[in-house]
Amino acid sequence: MDELAHLGERLRAYRLGRDLTLEQLAARTAVSISTLSRLESGKRQASLELLLPITRSLGIGLDDLIRPQAPDPRVTGTAVRRDGMLIARLSPEGSPVQTYKITYPPGRELPRLRVHDGYEWLYVLSGRLRLRLGERNLVLTHGEAAEFDTRIPHAMSADGRRPAQVISIFNDAGERMHTRLAQETTEDQTPEAQKNGTTPSE
Repeated sequence: MDELAHLGERLRAYRLGRDLTLEQLAARTAVSISTLSRLESGKRQASLELLLPITRSLGIGLDDLIRPQAPDPRVTGTAVRRDGMLIARLSPEGSPVQTYKITYPPGRELPRLRVHDGYEWLYVLSGRLRLRLGERNLVLTHGEAAEFDTRIPHAMSADGRRPAQVISIFNDAGERMHTRLAQETTEDQTPEAQKNGTTPSE
């Protein structure tokens, strides 16, 4: 088992973490110095008979020495386009907080204002981001960040002739509104509503 391959390394780390020499641990456990040394170097196969007195002396459990292999930390998946935006997931599926890199294309009207539960945090990587937040119109540039209550009507788009690249962090409700529903267009908006970033009912 792969989990057993690092047992000796973990055993040595616990011993050193308790400032014990091989001689001191041998005296506590009645396991010879040479046996302990071979266990730590992986040259001696571990047995329950050997590990029980050692783990008791170190104040740890057997499961501390035999840990499951760490899962692959890489986030897989390709970027997708939604209503002109390029959206790349940066957090694994099922995370309580979702992180995305979103590229807003230039030359687009500000989309309709949205409202949902939660908070959003964003950081501008490049370009200029227009943020409509309630009655406020803000422009954020490279290196600027913002955090806001998403129960306030809000909308975002690139400002100027260059795309705006943004890191956005939000909860499940924010993910649904900003990525899954981003395909909704503004076709049902009047020209005046598109200009103001509002829907006809607002």
